Amino acid sequence: MLGAVLVAACREEGDIQISSLKFEGVEQVDAGALSNALQTKKGSRLPWGRKRYFDRRAFEADLKRIEAFYRDRGFPDARVSSFDAKLNDAQDKVDVIVHISEGEPIRVAAIDLRGFEVLTEGQLATLRETLPLQPEQPLDRQLEVATRERALNALRDEGYPYAEVSLAEEEVAPKSRRLVLQATPNVLAHFGEIDIRGQESVSDEVIRRQLTFKPGDRFTRRALRDSQRKLYGLELFEFANVTPLEEPTLMNEEVPVRVTVAEGKHQKVTTGIGYGTEEQARARIRWDHLNFLGGARHAGFEGKWSSLDRGVKLDYREPYFLAPNFSLNFAGQAWQAAETLYSSNQLGGRATLRYQATAQNFWTVSLINEYQRSVIVGDALLDFKLRDELISLGLDPRDGESEGTLSAVAFDIGRNTTTNLLDARSGYVLNGHVEQAGKVLWGTFNYWSATAEGRHYFSLGSRAVIANRLRVGSIAPVDDSPDNVPFYKRYFLGGASSIRGWGRYEVSPLSGFGFAIGGFSMLEGSSEVRVPLFGKFGAVAFVDYGNVWAEAWNLDVGDLRYAVGSGLRYQTPIGPVRLDVGYQLNPIDNLLVNGEPQVRPWRLHFSIGQAF
Repeated sequence: MLGAVLVAACREEGDIQISSLKFEGVEQVDAGALSNALQTKKGSRLPWGRKRYFDRRAFEADLKRIEAFYRDRGFPDARVSSFDAKLNDAQDKVDVIVHISEGEPIRVAAIDLRGFEVLTEGQLATLRETLPLQPEQPLDRQLEVATRERALNALRDEGYPYAEVSLAEEEVAPKSRRLVLQATPNVLAHFGEIDIRGQESVSDEVIRRQLTFKPGDRFTRRALRDSQRKLYGLELFEFANVTPLEEPTLMNEEVPVRVTVAEGKHQKVTTGIGYGTEEQARARIRWDHLNFLGGARHAGFEGKWSSLDRGVKLDYREPYFLAPNFSLNFAGQAWQAAETLYSSNQLGGRATLRYQATAQNFWTVSLINEYQRSVIVGDALLDFKLRDELISLGLDPRDGESEGTLSAVAFDIGRNTTTNLLDARSGYVLNGHVEQAGKVLWGTFNYWSATAEGRHYFSLGSRAVIANRLRVGSIAPVDDSPDNVPFYKRYFLGGASSIRGWGRYEVSPLSGFGFAIGGFSMLEGSSEVRVPLFGKFGAVAFVDYGNVWAEAWNLDVGDLRYAVGSGLRYQTPIGPVRLDVGYQLNPIDNLLVNGEPQVRPWRLHFSIGQAF
């Protein structure tokens, strides 16, 4: 059969489409990586997708690439034992199967670090744990190179820019090798003179205060990377580069640094004018100044007018407030929404002091003063399909009118060690929030609340990711009076990013009629397995749990709602597009959905971005 394919391929190149390419015997390497290394690839099954055609010469070269691929990953005895190709009846499509005998790999017996005495015991332990190659793994040549680079960067990040690291292999047994990383740290260096170039209206002082080092500090490449990141964070520059100017052959103890920037536009104005059957005429304008009054201060103004909503929003940021790593932010608004079924007026704002200790750690203190008044007409109160929309807007669907002023002090703290905010594969996130309203402050409401959240991600092998989340919180109104807490502060669970067996705002204490009305204590958690399928598609399986209770500080772990489910993911530049199906393991008795008793114990969710 294969001979017929080869003859046909020789007869007229490009006639035979590759409908599938499969490998048998692949157990110890990533089959997806192997497939990506080959020229021979299967075509898309979609009518509009790209078609792939069998090329005899490319296929013969791929058979050699397969063996080279295995050798690079520590399998010197790997061979293509045979291959099959099956033509369809029309002889215009072929299924290709490659049979591979992997053999036994050469494994890493141990990794010796020699000459690294300049590192502390803790730094040395961290280096051992983070080396791409580890004992008992196959001797992958790419990981071998990455291991040497990781050891070299460990020295460069601790003040040794001229360090050298060599890597040698010692045979322990026929299929076992010891890796020896031999370091020569050379001179301990410090930062020298800082040369800044390319700035026009931005002062040297603004640039220097973004640098995480100063002349005389111990040289580290980490400081160079962090400084470059902070310069881009100002949003003032289209280009920013922080580069050492050391001469490796001279091994100077002082390393001069050059900072090169290219400024972008500091003032931006965006406008929009349109017409809609509901809003009728509408207009919007947004103005931003990224270097307002100098010093990288950011001022912004937004105004909008339409028949449905109108108002103005102001924001201001002082990026360097009194000391490094401190910033001060102000935000305020006067906004009115005048829908047919409800109206809402908001006035006020908040001031926030932020301390960014490192790229991973921060804390903030905020002073909040917000006035809100809303009116819901009777038709909206009686239309139970609108309850979710009203709750999402912070309006109380139990009553036609609410009014009050929230004056509060809030404290937030967080740490994030993940490397990809859109789709984390490793690391963890910790957040805490404490808020006090009333007491010595003016305002209608009087309560204090606290919430905490933890997320953890770790890779299982080279493909799967295990993600876990736990969040708890409670609100304590003074004198146990619910009126001391604004409705929009109540807890609700359920939805695309919560307990996915239920819809949005469906998990909470119920009114006497069966409607979710929110509560003052909450616990929710999730565990999820994420695996790639093919191309940009992936799949998940999850378990969600949690509940909301009516009283403050009443967390009953014996009274939780559980949901299980699965979903699909499609990777995009802005995060994965996801489709999830969640199934309730213990439905909520007497729950009304859109005013009717719940009829199905499952929910379908479509969204963008991971659930957590």
